Amino acid sequence: MNRAFVKESDTPAGIELPERPLSPHPNYVTPSGMAQLRTLLADARARKGALEARGEDMEARTELQSLKRDLRWLESRVGSARLVDPEDQPRDRVAFGATVDVAENERQQTYRIVGEEEADAEQGWVSYVSPLAKALLGARIGDEVVWNRPAGDLCIEVLGIRYEDAQAASPPQSP
Repeated sequence: MNRAFVKESDTPAGIELPERPLSPHPNYVTPSGMAQLRTLLADARARKGALEARGEDMEARTELQSLKRDLRWLESRVGSARLVDPEDQPRDRVAFGATVDVAENERQQTYRIVGEEEADAEQGWVSYVSPLAKALLGARIGDEVVWNRPAGDLCIEVLGIRYEDAQAASPPQSP
């Protein structure tokens, strides 16, 4: 076969990266989550240009393939994002974007219900599809809900609900 009809792969031999999985859930995001996704996308596009400028450098080509995969994922996430404005949420019950103070086993904890890409356990930010968020959604101050956990169910009481703009609360994370 003539080599003119063979497609040369952009991927270095032996490196085929699978696509990053997309969640089957609606892509709800807070304003800070949307800003975070847009920043990550802009940074990735800038990195892509820098890598393309390096030409045939094998290391750059390998990194570029990974980056192109991440770009497809980021473009999909930004394109499918459903921005939820905290101002539109009910003030008397837990909904997406709420910061919730709860009592767990005689100690107080604070959680914020956010989109899947925004979740950060160290900050107490939980995805709206997590078991904890599912237990809290719709609850009112004073309600006790059951958090179904692998370690066993836990009864928690809602002590406070607030909605705040955390636009600058979390730095963008890499994809």
